[in-house]
Amino acid sequence: MQAVEREREFHFTDRDFRFICRLVGEETGIVLTEAKRNMVYSRLARRLRALGMDSFRDYCRLLESHDSDELVNFINAITTNLTAFFREPHHFEYLSSTLLPELMRYNDASRRLRIWSAGCSSGEEPYSIAMTVRETIPETAGWDVRILATDLDSNMVERARAGIYTEERVESLSRQRLRRWFLKGKGEYQGKVRVRPELQSMITFRQLNLLHDWPFSGPFDIIFCRNVVIYFSKDTQRVLINRYADITHPKSALFLGHSESLFKVSDRFDLVGNTIYRRNGK
Repeated sequence: MQAVEREREFHFTDRDFRFICRLVGEETGIVLTEAKRNMVYSRLARRLRALGMDSFRDYCRLLESHDSDELVNFINAITTNLTAFFREPHHFEYLSSTLLPELMRYNDASRRLRIWSAGCSSGEEPYSIAMTVRETIPETAGWDVRILATDLDSNMVERARAGIYTEERVESLSRQRLRRWFLKGKGEYQGKVRVRPELQSMITFRQLNLLHDWPFSGPFDIIFCRNVVIYFSKDTQRVLINRYADITHPKSALFLGHSESLFKVSDRFDLVGNTIYRRNGK
């Protein structure tokens, strides 16, 4: 450990790491293990440089002082933001072929659908949901469809709200989808694309900590919470999934990430497909 420390730009002790792990757990519910030490160092070293600090000890003291601005930067730096358009495509296939038609029958009287992308990162997930909805339920059908997209990282929320992506980010999409749902950038936006306003208008973006109070009560028909609960302890997972169950109905669906499961976490959702769950009557 000492040899590694001498090579580093900033001194980073076990005590610093333990403090950061505890603070991350308290603020986000994310459990950091020893395997994440190098990741924590590299991400927070950028904050030390930005602040002109010489050591992690000083940075931990700043966080301990409850500096709200830096706490936001700290959380943004630690949280992971890996995403892509139509990631885990079987979810969107189930959404279009099975779930949306069923919900249209179930909600026929209200003609209303509410969807939550919990952990929306830079926006690819909620925009993929919006594209799938509009390709299945045209705007002319007269349905009231709203998508709530939230993330812990305020920087990601702003990026998602802007809806501007490099051409590389959308190269996996079909030409048909690109023409229908994106505008080609010009001038300063050369080499980029922008989501069309008709999709953006379906989505409300908000910064939200899933472990804090929620300023809404549902009910939601669909919740995407993919690659989020994997970072939480089992106890935190149980609390979160139970809260999801409380704001859904028996026809609602919950989508988790490819390595996530509700096994020994909750019996209020039934597994119906690969990381696809439907709310039961419990």
